[in-house]
Amino acid sequence: MRRIIPSVMLSAALLLASPFALAVNVNKADAAAIAEELKGVGKTKAEAIVKERQKNGPFKDGRDLAARVKGIGPATVKKNKDRLQF
Repeated sequence: MRRIIPSVMLSAALLLASPFALAVNVNKADAAAIAEELKGVGKTKAEAIVKERQKNGPFKDGRDLAARVKGIGPATVKKNKDRLQF
């Protein structure tokens, strides 16, 4: 029993410390949320995503996002595949 308790406590600590990525809907989120949740996307690129969306409508998918927003390429989309929603 004494060996189990430290193991459980360590597991709980690791679980709480691990970063959980949240998905972000690039067709609804503001620039701050996009920049916060997407890897490799800072404030400037996030603002470009919002501006493009407002000007030309929602994005269909990752390829559409990469094609329409300068600085967002296939590598950025791939890196964020589990974080992107449309």
